[in-house]
Amino acid sequence: MTQKSYGRRIRYGMVGGGQGAFIGGVHRIAARLDDRYELVAGALSSNPDRAAASAVELGIEDGRSYPDFEAMAKAEAARADGIEAVSIVTPNHLHFAAAKAFLEAGIHVICDKPVTTTLAEARTLAEIVATTGKIFVLTHNYTGYAMIRQMREMIASGAIGTLRHVQAEYAQDWLTEAAETKGAKGAEWRTDPARSGAGGAIGDIGTHAYNLAAFVTGETPERLYADLTSFVPGRTLDDSANILLRYRSGAKGMLWASQIAVGNENSLSLRIYGDKGGLEWQHVSPDQLWFTPYGEQKRLVTRNGAGAGTAANRVSRVPAGHPEGYLEGFANIYREAADAIIAARDGGKPAGDVMYPGIEDGIAGLAFIEAAVQSSRTSAWVDLVPCPS
Repeated sequence: MTQKSYGRRIRYGMVGGGQGAFIGGVHRIAARLDDRYELVAGALSSNPDRAAASAVELGIEDGRSYPDFEAMAKAEAARADGIEAVSIVTPNHLHFAAAKAFLEAGIHVICDKPVTTTLAEARTLAEIVATTGKIFVLTHNYTGYAMIRQMREMIASGAIGTLRHVQAEYAQDWLTEAAETKGAKGAEWRTDPARSGAGGAIGDIGTHAYNLAAFVTGETPERLYADLTSFVPGRTLDDSANILLRYRSGAKGMLWASQIAVGNENSLSLRIYGDKGGLEWQHVSPDQLWFTPYGEQKRLVTRNGAGAGTAANRVSRVPAGHPEGYLEGFANIYREAADAIIAARDGGKPAGDVMYPGIEDGIAGLAFIEAAVQSSRTSAWVDLVPCPS
């Protein structure tokens, strides 16, 4: 594949993601995969020693390793060679304040999901994004997968007809035991409502399934009925969720998210059915999409293979038969963000086919979490209105 020239790399910084932080490394790999970014600054840890050691490992110069994100936003905004964008990869409760600081400093933001811990914060952040005019990208990384883009394109073109049913599942087993009491850092904050927000499994992985379903179908449920459970004794937040979805169009759906489903390492799947056909995708085989027109044989569509369209091809890097997955999905979000940031350098807009999750997706995710929590507490259907009227 020929490497296209985009001018100088985008200077970016990172908040969080220091030594021992898995997701920080993922974001850095994603940012470098297409050679569009250069990491030049960071507030990598709340622990000063860890932050300094992490900066040395990543080649960040002493003067650009900061004790906190407030100092980083202020200092970088004042530099002639300051960062253009920042990646926020902290626990959820720090997302809002960090994003606010950098947006108001005139710096584009790429933020891990969920966008904040409350719907009210997400809506406030949307106002800040609009006021500053800066780019805000939410790393719902699975929307970057080639066959997810293919699925979206096929549904929009009418391949399955009128939408009837949505089944979204995300199952893991890493919280089957009380990992949060055994020194697992990721488990500690994800099961703590003060740092994670109101949702446990529903916030951590359920929002991915929910976001994907909306992304490929173009439809958002108007009501839901949720049953959230904490199976592990002493755990405050849910570790398993069963949710019914109802759409304005008459379509119906089911969403299952669980982190105590023994035997599932990272089992994300999506099945979409219309009156003319069905589509099935599983994360364990990310380069494959099954399409079944009603009354005909099931057909396998592969990335860069027969049946793949423009949407899949434009986010593929290597020839057919060479698998692409988790890191490439993240990298596609970073690449789309880079197109938008580079266009913004001259006050322009990226090409029309550039797409990435943004603040609206963040609001929708928090609305979903809060509606699910309310529904489970009251054992009732709850209206789901993502955006203020």
